[in-house]
Amino acid sequence: MTRVLFVVSAADRWTLNDGTEHPSGYWGEELAMPHKIFSEAGWEITLATPGGKPPTLDRLSMSRTAGLPGKLREVGHYLDSIRAQLDSPRPLDEIDPAAYDVVFYPGGHGPMEDLAYDEVSGALLTRVLHSGKPLALLCHAPAATLAARNTDGSWPFAGYRMTGLSNTEEKLNSFGRKAPWLLEDRLRGEGADYVKARLPLLPFVVVDRNLYTGQNPMSSERLARRLVTDLGER
Repeated sequence: MTRVLFVVSAADRWTLNDGTEHPSGYWGEELAMPHKIFSEAGWEITLATPGGKPPTLDRLSMSRTAGLPGKLREVGHYLDSIRAQLDSPRPLDEIDPAAYDVVFYPGGHGPMEDLAYDEVSGALLTRVLHSGKPLALLCHAPAATLAARNTDGSWPFAGYRMTGLSNTEEKLNSFGRKAPWLLEDRLRGEGADYVKARLPLLPFVVVDRNLYTGQNPMSSERLARRLVTDLGER
């Protein structure tokens, strides 16, 4: 059986550059739909967060601006069905990544607040990337790679072709213009070969070696299905 680890932000806010706090957390579709697809594929799923704190759902991800009513209902019902798992995640510092076949990071603004600076997560990402096992990060989740470092201090993701939420997509949110930093800029600045779809808000997935990235919430299902297909072929 394929074992997948979900690493989820424990943040419930995003601190903006004017000092205000925007309520945040994980993005509903980005956790629910990959979890559902992996579960339907028969995968065993473990959730972990920094400190083992139950993750917070970004309520904006369930608003009318976040998707079609039918999709939002599907996401909401699925999150309710895995409530027990969401309420009892494992502490990230107790996780041995070698016990898993795949590691998956869903997004939301939460990772910009905590995982981008979390040394435990950074060490896990570095280890998994070098192991050759599939590592997937969605939307804002590539922010977590900023905490990863090789033993010589270099960034392990330098030179990897990858995507994540674009500057244009971030600025579609009014509060996004108060962002302390933009993910696309930071990934480029660290040395990633950052790429994005020609138009914003379209599904876009990039695979480079064992690194899988999705640009935005609309990429959730495409990214998850690509992982299921590729691991099935192995």
